[in-house]
Amino acid sequence: MPGTHLPDAYLPDGVVPVAHRGASAYAPENTLAAADKADQLGIAWVENDVQRSKDGELIVLHDETLKRTTNVEEVFPDRAPWKVADFTAAEIDQLDAGAWFGEEYAGEGVPTLSEFLDRMSANQQKLLLEIKKPELYPGIERDILKELGNEGWLDRQHLRSRLVIQTFDAASLRRVHDLNPAVKTGFLGTPAVAELPDYAAFADQINPRFTTVTAAYVDAVHATPGASGQPLELFTWTVDDAETATRMADLGVDGIISNRPDVIRDAVRGRD
Repeated sequence: MPGTHLPDAYLPDGVVPVAHRGASAYAPENTLAAADKADQLGIAWVENDVQRSKDGELIVLHDETLKRTTNVEEVFPDRAPWKVADFTAAEIDQLDAGAWFGEEYAGEGVPTLSEFLDRMSANQQKLLLEIKKPELYPGIERDILKELGNEGWLDRQHLRSRLVIQTFDAASLRRVHDLNPAVKTGFLGTPAVAELPDYAAFADQINPRFTTVTAAYVDAVHATPGASGQPLELFTWTVDDAETATRMADLGVDGIISNRPDVIRDAVRGRD
């Protein structure tokens, strides 16, 4: 049923579908509408991207600039190249982040992390939070953990089953782990098998692009104890078609990140 979240392991082999930037094939990415669309599809896990405004507000946006997914060029025509870090939260709040996707989403804003967490809580969803470009925002790891704590997302329930923080930046991920070892963490990339124990010192997941995933690599990841002492998990990205989803599931991945998470869910659930 739409809006009903079954346990993570309801798919064969426990494969978890994750809505990439929300259900971003059906609603504007990284908006509350995209999170709601995932909820309507019955998808519990949502991935988003977090950056920081000029005045320190954590906002949910993928690109380093506001150009692609907002009307920033119209509102602030003389502020090129429209980098997130050059705009205050109040300025970003003036932008439309939905009209580019479709008229029905006109007026959809760029959410703050606080707003996104509130919506996740209201929908009873779970969050795979990506720290985007942490090298641009010194100290963002501490800021994110503080915001998560303020919003009640660092209690036992959330830490156990509702929150993962991931990033492509190993140093940033290590900082998250050092600041709060109880937070589940994922490294985005495909480290060499010989390097997996090094990453496992501060990561609980290894999350590679689907084109790099093999059965041997999945087995190697699962054979390595992660930072929590449990075997490393593997969530792969970004898969939008049923055939690839089925193949990834057959290779043994733990999760599949997708713009079309309902397609992934149905394909994996229906495979032989």
